[in-house]
Amino acid sequence: MASSLTKDSSPTPGEKTFFGHPRGMATLFMTEMWERFSWYGMRGILVLYLVAGVLDGPLQGREALAASIYGVYNAVVYMAAMPGGWIADRLWGARKAVLVGGIVIALGHYTLAIPSDTAFFAGLVLIAAGTGLLKPNISAMVGGLYEGQSSARRDAGFTLFYMAINIGAMAAPLAVGYLGENVNWHLGFSVAGIGMTLAVVQYVLGGRHLGDVGKEPGTPATPEEKRTALRRVLLWGGLAVAALAVDVLLGTYDIEHIVNVLAVLGIVVPVVYFTAIYRNPALTAADRPKIQAFVWFFATAVLFWLIYDQSGSLLTLFADNKTDRVIGGWEFPASWYQSVNPAMVIVLAPLFATLWVKLAQRNREPSTPMKFALAMLLIGGSFAIMGLAGAAAANSETGKVTIFWLLSVYLVQTLGEMCLSPVGLSLSTKLAPKQFVGQIMGLWFLATATGNALNGWVTKLNEPLGDAAYYSMWAAVAIAAGLTFMMAGKRIRALMGDVR
Repeated sequence: MASSLTKDSSPTPGEKTFFGHPRGMATLFMTEMWERFSWYGMRGILVLYLVAGVLDGPLQGREALAASIYGVYNAVVYMAAMPGGWIADRLWGARKAVLVGGIVIALGHYTLAIPSDTAFFAGLVLIAAGTGLLKPNISAMVGGLYEGQSSARRDAGFTLFYMAINIGAMAAPLAVGYLGENVNWHLGFSVAGIGMTLAVVQYVLGGRHLGDVGKEPGTPATPEEKRTALRRVLLWGGLAVAALAVDVLLGTYDIEHIVNVLAVLGIVVPVVYFTAIYRNPALTAADRPKIQAFVWFFATAVLFWLIYDQSGSLLTLFADNKTDRVIGGWEFPASWYQSVNPAMVIVLAPLFATLWVKLAQRNREPSTPMKFALAMLLIGGSFAIMGLAGAAAANSETGKVTIFWLLSVYLVQTLGEMCLSPVGLSLSTKLAPKQFVGQIMGLWFLATATGNALNGWVTKLNEPLGDAAYYSMWAAVAIAAGLTFMMAGKRIRALMGDVR
């Protein structure tokens, strides 16, 4: 039997491991896999569900608005990682936050399965709240398993963890997408709920392998801090409800108002949060430059995810309307395209994990800033391909292109993702001061939120610009950002101090 790992322990000779990593990784790996199955299953059919006109009201026939709602909802989910990280750091500890989050997510998916507009939006709210509790804190627990171990080993561990995300993400669109598009939308949502239930069961049963990781909050809040936090929640929550009520009563309500407000919040929240952490008296002089370095990585990740996460909105609509999906007389669901990227990650993740370790042994591993720069160049290249695909579709007699265009886009995006996402997860746990681990992990996921919040605006440019111009524009922006990050690499490495 595998013995439990304490926060500072490493596997000992003869002790059971999970592919050479701490045994607790198996628990977190399986929990994350099923949680991502539920999330990507729901996400895979969300825009198609909205565009199909299933809901009553103004969404019917409004693809641009559906794409905006998709981006803003993604933003809300990842924005919730900030209070989720605070709750773990100050109130519950990561272990309890992950458990409660998983239960709330499952309830959200089962609520989506109810054929009602009210239930649909209530389910989305529950999923957002639960994901905010689970997502940053399960990643922080992975970092806890590698306390005191080498940077390369931690990076390899996070790359393995990233495979769990993509196994769930690959299977979800195949199952949920097929059932949703071909049988019943709500049946698809319910299957996603079953996946999340399995995640919770696995987490509870495997908890004994986690030792003390995540059991206690890093910096427990005082009673006064708890009261202050509650007052702020009630104040801002009350203002939001009051503003919505006034908008409805005046007869001026439009769902685009929510899209615009959340897009602004996507910019304001990270600025406020970085400022609060930087001014916190608990932050030491040695940690301040690391927070400055993290700002660079955060800003770059925002642009990366702004481009990357259009795969679930504009690229899905491109797959549905402008891609020939017929194979042997059978047209496969458009949502299945979203299984391509995770399938590629499953193949490439072990190769990248091995590559980083081998290069580190030879003292030739690229620096983290260089990895981020490469990620930006690759994500820019993927949209350059999309620009060509858009032009090809416009010039085609059928208005459609072959499946190989999108397959090429996803391959290049996956290579970029492998240079940024698992590396960024690991980097966040290394740069974070110990008392702010959960909140820094929340900030890392907030980069995704900000990128998606901005998508609430930028995806609307696709219709007036056209595919070729729209995708080429973002390709140029991303490539310019990659070159800038590359030139700033020396300065960023200096700010990182002893972190590599």
